[in-house]
Amino acid sequence: MLRISTRGKYALITMEVLAEQNDRSFVPMKKISQKQNLSVKYLEQILIQLSKAGLVEGLRGNNGGYRLVKSPKEYTAGEILRAMEGNLSPGGVNEGKTVKTKGNEDFWQGFDKTINEYVDSITLEKITEKSRETDGYMFYI
Repeated sequence: MLRISTRGKYALITMEVLAEQNDRSFVPMKKISQKQNLSVKYLEQILIQLSKAGLVEGLRGNNGGYRLVKSPKEYTAGEILRAMEGNLSPGGVNEGKTVKTKGNEDFWQGFDKTINEYVDSITLEKITEKSRETDGYMFYI
């Protein structure tokens, strides 16, 4: 069953916070942590994973922090979620084991296609714009 973890949801919010930096300056981890009401230690785990995926870059020191590598319009929700969750495909998969679907392969393929097309159609820019319109984060935990 497809489930997006809390870590995946916070990764989207973290990316949204970084996208709000129009000048592409580095945002201190403490500031991101305070904005999300999230422990620095937990946030650090998320940022390390996002960094390993090449989605953010970090800088140590007094003027350090994290920033996006690309423009917000170049990221998709799918790309961010896959960096945290791995494959988002629910079709025919049960706890890492392939399940024989006996005739409903078309259903699972369609379901998989719909989910992936949707998350890949939503850009980080759209998420940030929607957040500004609603005066808060688009994704609530």
